[in-house]
Amino acid sequence: MARPRSITDERLLVAAETVIGRCGPGFTLAQVAAEAGVAVGTAGQRFGSKAGLLQALSRRATTRAVEQMRECAEKEDDPVEGLRSAAVTVYAVLGDAEEAANHLGQLGVDIGDPVLRSLLGEHYTAVEAELCRLVRAAASELPHAPSVPRAARALLAVINGVSIDWSIRPHGRLADRLAEDVDAVLTAWRGREKS
Repeated sequence: MARPRSITDERLLVAAETVIGRCGPGFTLAQVAAEAGVAVGTAGQRFGSKAGLLQALSRRATTRAVEQMRECAEKEDDPVEGLRSAAVTVYAVLGDAEEAANHLGQLGVDIGDPVLRSLLGEHYTAVEAELCRLVRAAASELPHAPSVPRAARALLAVINGVSIDWSIRPHGRLADRLAEDVDAVLTAWRGREKS
């Protein structure tokens, strides 16, 4: 009879996210295991390799991003505010500038690996689809917005660009910078100053 798993995948993935934020793409499975408080073999057996761990982490990040976007949007009564909150939350997990830069370094590795690049594409597609849904819900309040798909793509470009720029040139908090730039776009699409 197999022993029940006492160490969850989630625990290992949270540890991996923490270690990447602290160490960047040069992290090791040994560091992840130490962060999770398990033997190195546990992390290796669970995911097969560092690449397998990164693939699982990417899938988890996509699911979490969409869930967080929906939760943030649902808390708002105004659909434009829901769209704004959802867009701002996508990169809220990045933390401070050093951590964000380490995650950005991992992004560079992901882009260079065909499997991870494909998973990153799936991530952007899922976030863009959620933005499409939210733009569509707010369309009557955004008379100067481009078509729904183009508006979602533009918002995705804004939040991706801000997160990269801020991780390289941090000023203030990332969430504040995201809100500021998303607000600039949404205000223009509303065609009036926010009251």
